[in-house]
Amino acid sequence: MSTTATAGQGAAGTRNTRSRRPLTWESWVIAGGILLLVLYCLAPFYWMFVSSIKGPGEIASNSLWPADPTLVNYRGVFGGENHFGYAVRNSLIIAVATTTLAMVIAVFSAYALARLRFRGRNLVLGLVLASSMFPGVAIVTPLYQLFSDWGWIDQYQAMVLPNISFALPLAIFVLTTFFREMPWELEEAARVDGCGPVGAFARVILPLATPGVATTALLVFFAAWNEYLISSVVSITLASNPVTVALAKFAGDTEFQQPFGSQMAAGVVVTLPLVVLVLLFQRRIVRGLSAGGFR
Repeated sequence: MSTTATAGQGAAGTRNTRSRRPLTWESWVIAGGILLLVLYCLAPFYWMFVSSIKGPGEIASNSLWPADPTLVNYRGVFGGENHFGYAVRNSLIIAVATTTLAMVIAVFSAYALARLRFRGRNLVLGLVLASSMFPGVAIVTPLYQLFSDWGWIDQYQAMVLPNISFALPLAIFVLTTFFREMPWELEEAARVDGCGPVGAFARVILPLATPGVATTALLVFFAAWNEYLISSVVSITLASNPVTVALAKFAGDTEFQQPFGSQMAAGVVVTLPLVVLVLLFQRRIVRGLSAGGFR
């Protein structure tokens, strides 16, 4: 009994000694580097937010916090001739449609490239990745001509289809790597229990692949939400502009006003959904990005 107590006290003492271990200079360097990285990433967003709550008389000042904070810029975002609410709606529709269609295609394509044995599958994956290196600016004019002939100018599909083509290479590559790291034994066990190929994929593989699929879907959503090049060409009227194009055309609350404060407020409104998504799904993002280490 006393021996057990002594052993327990020794283990507790060891844990306390480890927990009280002094920080080394390497730990301070790492902590300082992380702090600098966080400040570097958050400083632009902080300055954008501070500028968004400055009044017209303070917008040119370099103060880190306004003397008289105001929400007048946010009222100007959704007022006047901006129609920014329509732009938010358009971006949401385009991003959700792009993410849904791209993920359906990417999941099946990546599963086929990872699981099926056929000649030239590495060549197919290489061609998929090579297509992502093609500069988007080189196809703007042909796309505009094509969509004009089809009557797709100022239509959602003219922005959704190019977004899908740009997002698919990254989505297929990430998911292919994820599926390749999943053990074959899980699928074989499901087939032994009576599942067919489709049943094994839907009931076993896909639920286990949720972290990778969720992470890839968020990356595709972010890319579609932030896309500007194609949208600036095929979206002409305010009724079809996404938020990126609407920001570039922002006119402020009145005709003769320089819309710096309103642009900053609109930038905060556009950025907040992405920040909220990252905060809500940060564990899935980390798990999905670090997945593939088990075997």
